[in-house]
Amino acid sequence: MQEADGRRVNSFMVCGTRFDVDSRYTLIKPIGHGAYGVVCSALDNLTQEKVAIKKITKAFDHLTDTKRTLREIKILRHFSHENVIQIKDILRPQSLDQFEDVYIVSELMDTDLHQIIASPQPLSDDHCQYFLYQLLRGLKYIHSAHVLHRDLKPSNLLLNGNCDLKVCDFGLARVAHPEENHMGFMTEYVATRWYRAPEIMLSWKEYTKAIDVWSVGCIFAELLGRKPLFPGKDYIHQLGLITDVIGTPDDEDIDYIESEKARRYIRSLPYKPRIPFEMIYPTANPNALDLLHRLLLFNPSKRVSVEGALAHPYLASLHDPTDEPLAQAPFSFDFENTPMNKGALKELITREMLDFHPYHANGQGDPPAGAGGAGAGGRGAGGGSAGAGTAGAAADSSQLPQPMEAA
Repeated sequence: MQEADGRRVNSFMVCGTRFDVDSRYTLIKPIGHGAYGVVCSALDNLTQEKVAIKKITKAFDHLTDTKRTLREIKILRHFSHENVIQIKDILRPQSLDQFEDVYIVSELMDTDLHQIIASPQPLSDDHCQYFLYQLLRGLKYIHSAHVLHRDLKPSNLLLNGNCDLKVCDFGLARVAHPEENHMGFMTEYVATRWYRAPEIMLSWKEYTKAIDVWSVGCIFAELLGRKPLFPGKDYIHQLGLITDVIGTPDDEDIDYIESEKARRYIRSLPYKPRIPFEMIYPTANPNALDLLHRLLLFNPSKRVSVEGALAHPYLASLHDPTDEPLAQAPFSFDFENTPMNKGALKELITREMLDFHPYHANGQGDPPAGAGGAGAGGRGAGGGSAGAGTAGAAADSSQLPQPMEAA
């Protein structure tokens, strides 16, 4: 199908969803689908790289979801790190007036940590070390930009065949700065329950980078045991599972809880001693269990920092402070302080899209051959759930994209 600006757009039907993509990309197969949209692997005919393309259908219909998409695009275009997924392109719509679906191109990864943990593939201690190290290395960078991820879990950690790990899905991310007011910080759903820090459920006095450290501990435990450590059915059950393992918090820790109701509830629980992780994971490396204990302390102020975890003896063979970079500048969440309706959000996402297509933004049409392609106006790397890049919820891979007749 020929566009008015001379572009060639190919249309495919994928899992019942129409994909309209620039002829630069050839779809290969669906690799994930869900409430968030449909993800396909594709070939970038310009670079000959395989990429992932995610279609977010009717991206501006629900303000909360649109804000998540915008937040993630902005964060990930600010980031540039080996352990954070990279956005490569945001496809131009057929016209700005008809800009309703958002197509985000990102690095293609082979799978995610959730699928690896659930698979019969053996995981050695070296695997566990390498996955944990990369997660912490990426998180050090993320936190240095004053960003809390807030939704770390195995399915948000993408992997390729070389065991390279990249963090994705920053739609729930928030500011992490000591001088910021955190009132209202927890006003929207945060973190899949099984990986949620106890201070989130107990209205702690403040929320810090330690909430992500707790999630890292839960993920590490799942690597060691091949099943979730705290699979709570609701938040009361979740707290019960946590105290079953790490024991009942002492009075000093309870005093940090802001809510009087939450303090009374914790004090009403029967005393439970901590179960040594050696009993839960009897074959694990002792250094791994020592680090796990430090990651999963009830009081966030006592929990090990990301930097402390990287320097732990368990990761001594991988830790290199000279190769664990920080963000060049903090990320600004100022755009979130402005009331945004559908029109304002659409305008902001349009600007992000046009940054990848500066010729189009200037009304010059497509660039001449050899003048660069998608991403020429980009500020760095990014990707994630707003992007694609994972097998995600397994799609029916037999349902290959079917080319449509040109309209």
